[in-house]
Amino acid sequence: MKRLKSRYGCPVELAIEFVGGKWKTVILAWLKEAPHRYSDLRARIPGISEKVLTQRLKDLEMLGLVERTRGEGGQAVSVYRLTALGESLRPMLDALYEWGDARANDLSISVR
Repeated sequence: MKRLKSRYGCPVELAIEFVGGKWKTVILAWLKEAPHRYSDLRARIPGISEKVLTQRLKDLEMLGLVERTRGEGGQAVSVYRLTALGESLRPMLDALYEWGDARANDLSISVR
């Protein structure tokens, strides 16, 4: 992940640094619903490669939006969940979902 700049021209520019790109926002949207294991995220996002999913999860961790914890009983399985900072994105993620859902309906596009 690239370093954050020390100065931005607009707050939206900084926000896009955190959630910009197709995959970060999609990952956050799934984690907004519930904590997920890596394999669950992989199954829910079929268009993403394992390499990209791994990197985006690392990026989101470094930004403090997502935390990774070990499965119950110290299992080797990692579980990803939103942090408090990640939870603060919930209104934005809800708005994006609602907007996309409405456009899908308007355009007769199927969204699974």
